[in-house]
Amino acid sequence: MTARTFPTRRIGKTDLSVSTLGLGAASLAGIFSAVPAEQGRATVAHALDQGITYLDTAPQYGLGRSEHLVGDVLRERRSQALLSSKVGRLLDPVDPAKQDKGNWVDPLPFNQRYDYSYDGVMRSFEDSLQRLGLSHIDILYVHDIGTATHGVEGNKPLWAQLANGGYKALRELRDSGTIGAIGLGVNEWEVLMDAFALGDWDVFLLAGRYTLLEQTSLSPFMTTCLERGASVVVGGPFNSGILVGGDKFNYAKAPEAIVSKVKAIQAVCDQFDVPLPAAALQFPLTHPAVCNVLPGPRSPAELDGILAWWDHVIPDELWTTLAAKGLLAPGTPIPGGTA
Repeated sequence: MTARTFPTRRIGKTDLSVSTLGLGAASLAGIFSAVPAEQGRATVAHALDQGITYLDTAPQYGLGRSEHLVGDVLRERRSQALLSSKVGRLLDPVDPAKQDKGNWVDPLPFNQRYDYSYDGVMRSFEDSLQRLGLSHIDILYVHDIGTATHGVEGNKPLWAQLANGGYKALRELRDSGTIGAIGLGVNEWEVLMDAFALGDWDVFLLAGRYTLLEQTSLSPFMTTCLERGASVVVGGPFNSGILVGGDKFNYAKAPEAIVSKVKAIQAVCDQFDVPLPAAALQFPLTHPAVCNVLPGPRSPAELDGILAWWDHVIPDELWTTLAAKGLLAPGTPIPGGTA
């Protein structure tokens, strides 16, 4: 089988480049509904077979399950992909009867504990290498720090851990060449502006905040990324499913205003005979700060569906029409100009 060749984009000022389409390995760890281990491994292998060169995982996903599944495949094919994982959560062994599984259907027998300190970051990194069974991770993200996860007061001591030690650990790992790039992986862009005050970062994984449906991060965040030489990986390009025919937005039932906007975007897509998910998948890459779009299929078949959307040719007039109808935020980069 001959893999397709995806365009690549550079990560920040580093020497790393990634395919513009990536594989997010959260869903294949079994969130909300179970995913058999063989199906998860097959999804990772299929992504590599298709030429995808960027994979993202995290300790949280399946409480270690995702890292195990990804590692099972990459140990035989490590040279084919750049890999990112995350720090900020440590996994402690627990009696399964006392486990807090969250939304994971069949997680490994651990509970998670937040720790963004110097020692916490270093231990998390070493633990991930153990679960993956690999000697190298290319990118480390600080995972889910911010008020959206921890609340205003709960986040203060955790942010202090990052500011007073965790960032130093990440810098040491990067500056020594142990890892290639550092960043944050979150669902709110505001915390990334706070991160810029701590120092320099290479790449941010931002879920749901720069999509066909929502461009709230456009300014000042995306503009600051261009100024500071940082890249953006766009996670959650379908906004929890509302852009692929689901009823969820931001992990909850979509409010009526969101449903109405999706219908208006759908009408423009219909005008140009473009599937809405295809437009949603390709839209983020119109911004020069974005290096990768990161969907999370649960099976090889779902990935094939994503690839079909990826291959769909989208005329520039679709983007200009969306802009003219006020369905893109002013200043949004689109081919030939801005909205």
